[in-house]
Amino acid sequence: MPANFDIREHTDGAGYADLAQTGSALVQGDAHRILTALPDGIAQTVVTSPPYWSLRDYGIEGQLGLESSVHEFIDALAALFDDVRRVLADDGTLWLNIGDSYTSGNRGWRAPDRKNVARAMSTRPPTPEGLKPKDLIGVPWRLAFALQERGWYLRSDLVWNKPNAQPESVSDRPTRAHEYLFLLSKNEKYRYDVEAVRGPNGRRLRSVWDLNTQPSRDAGGHFATFPESLAERCILIASREGDLVFDPFMGSGTTAVVAAREGRRFIGCELNPEYVEMAARRLGG
Repeated sequence: MPANFDIREHTDGAGYADLAQTGSALVQGDAHRILTALPDGIAQTVVTSPPYWSLRDYGIEGQLGLESSVHEFIDALAALFDDVRRVLADDGTLWLNIGDSYTSGNRGWRAPDRKNVARAMSTRPPTPEGLKPKDLIGVPWRLAFALQERGWYLRSDLVWNKPNAQPESVSDRPTRAHEYLFLLSKNEKYRYDVEAVRGPNGRRLRSVWDLNTQPSRDAGGHFATFPESLAERCILIASREGDLVFDPFMGSGTTAVVAAREGRRFIGCELNPEYVEMAARRLGG
């Protein structure tokens, strides 16, 4: 069934108090500016996957991920999540999916992989100070520790294992087949429904989640979608029906789609208007 939601283009001075209790919306615009217009404490949980550093050029002004250093990238994301923490309920949680990357070796480009043409980039940031060519940067943990220092409670590091991970044309390291998902909370006590999702044989969830990646025709050209099965677990554990789920980096709308399907409301922010259209198509059924 199609979801009931608004599509809005953010303008300075806009407010979203009308969404605090009853509404859902896709909002096209910069997440920082949208966050400043959201009321305090309206979101029960946040499920999101920010752009990864030095991995994609989305070709839109104001995008994150192409900062000149990974330190600038971490600082920019940490500052944004300060605003996210304000709009989160006191017993709310943040589920943060973030991938890692390797240094560029100071190459200003990246050739396409024959198994993954989308990895090609015409511009790449230089190797960060203190790192060497071919170093794994450790972006997920750098971000997790930055958020911890800013007041978030770092509660769990979850490994999203991808049984159907794409092969890589590398011969001097294992092919990467996992990403991190961090569970962070605003306060020491928070909503976590341990019975909402069970693992194999009815056991409580472990910290390694085996979930296939999910190619989606509905997602069009947005190739960085995380699977609905991942968002579903987070949303069921962290919220009730009718609660508001927030995603400051909506992309093609996976978090919103799952929230609507599970009887939750949603607000999704996205800078790229093409991705807002993709999300709207998916939500329209």
